[in-house]
Amino acid sequence: MRARSSTVEHHPYKMAVSEFESQRAHNQMSKNFQKRVEDFVCQNCGHKVEGCGYTNHCPRCLVSKHVDKKPGDRENDCGGLMDPIDIEKKGKEYVITHKCRNCGEVKKNKTSEEDNFDIIIEISKK
Repeated sequence: MRARSSTVEHHPYKMAVSEFESQRAHNQMSKNFQKRVEDFVCQNCGHKVEGCGYTNHCPRCLVSKHVDKKPGDRENDCGGLMDPIDIEKKGKEYVITHKCRNCGEVKKNKTSEEDNFDIIIEISKK
């Protein structure tokens, strides 16, 4: 009689379902995202920012503006500045957590190569 494996997570069916769910979540997020190439002047530090379609915060001070309900839709009327309050490292990427000064909503966004790494390190030490 063959011994059964005690690790359920390695079962091929469960792995396929997990991969399917992950891909479905990614596809849903992609459907909701609206790419917009917009240049702007940071209302926090005055830096002129050249947008690339994925830019959602100032690369100098990392402050964002609360303008989206879904990424890129520009449908949020709040308009408050969003301060970077936390940094997470996920694999090789860093994720900024922003908190709105007006309404208190918290959102996460990926960093970019243009971001001020000294501020990323400073925030991650808090």
